[in-house]
Formats: sequence, structure tokens, C-alpha cells
Amino acid sequence: MKIGVIGAGSWSTALAKLLAENGHDVEIWAYEKDLVDTINTRHENETYLPGFRLPDNLKATSDIHQCVFEKELILSVPPSHVVRSVISQIANEIPVGVPIVSATKGIENDTLMLVSDIMEDVLPMHCHPYLVYLSGPSFAKEVAAHKPTAVTAASYNHKLATMVQKIFSNDVFRVYTSSDVPGVEIGGAIKNVIAIAAGAISAMEL
Repeated sequence: MKIGVIGAGSWSTALAKLLAENGHDVEIWAYEKDLVDTINTRHENETYLPGFRLPDNLKATSDIHQCVFEKELILSVPPSHVVRSVISQIANEIPVGVPIVSATKGIENDTLMLVSDIMEDVLPMHCHPYLVYLSGPSFAKEVAAHKPTAVTAASYNHKLATMVQKIFSNDVFRVYTSSDVPGVEIGGAIKNVIAIAAGAISAMEL
């Protein structure tokens, strides 16, 4: 499958690596031209996910339009505060029927909208039935290092969620499905707050 990944942070790179290792042809979009060059020549995201070699079937581009051109699935992972501006650039270029998987965790600062609300606000109506939201208590470095991880693919389209489950799953990355889109998104957004509190408690030996 030809997959376009929007965003080249640690989480998006870890997922792109996972998909490439699952046998898919992956193209990842990075805003920084030097990062694109590093990924393509050294096969490593030295800025956001250093220390992990990226598969040869994972290529990078600085052209966001190229990243979605003729792709069979789009994985959207920009930071939550720029989802609206980034997705707006390619909103009218995604063909009918192409699944769009959002793995962004967070809530829009100014509007307090969930990412699902932003995506439906920005994308044309024909894209709405093909939206899936991937979230869970995951950590980019652990996924890249093949540590066991469990996440959830949430969608109002059960068949689509099941398809995404199969595309992402492997021996160490388990994907569950759900129709509770807001619940899965909120869980992904607030888990960092809980993690910080748990870390503080652990550090204080409480």
C-alpha cells in the first residue's frame, strides 16, 4: 500500500517506520528541508527520533502535495495546534474513498475542539466517512524499539477501523477498534497529564 504521512515528529516517524516495516511504501512530509535530506540520505530522523534506522521503503519529501498524491492511505500527525493550517493545505487534494488516519493527540488551543472536529471542519464532506483516529498510551521511542504497545483505532465506520487495524498491527503493535471517537481522543489528550503526575509521584517515592 502507498501511504503518505503528514508530519515528521517523533510519533509520526515512529508510525511511519512501523508501516514501512509492515511492508508498505511510505512517504513522510517534513517542513524542514534539512530533515528531509537527512531521512533520505542517512535513513534517520536525527532531530526527533535519533538512534533508529529507518527502512529503505520510507522516503521523505518537503512537498506536502506530493505526500498525498496517488496515496492509498493518509496518516495525519501534525501537532494539534497546527492541524487546521496543515490539513487545509491538502484538504481538496485527497481523492474520494482514501482513508485518513489521524494520530494527533491533543485539543485545539483557541477553540477547545477535538481533532475530529477540526478534521470535519476543514475537510470536504466526501472525506468524512473515511476518517479514523488512532490513539492510546503509546510512546514513540518504545514503538520504534519494537516494545509491546496497544492503541485504539476509533471510527464511526467499523469496516474502516478494522482495515486500519490490519494495516498497523504486527507482533508487537496491537490495535483495538472502537466507535467511541470522542472518548478515544480525550483519552489520548489527557494521558500526558496523568503520566506527568505519575512520574512526579514516582520520583518522590510516594
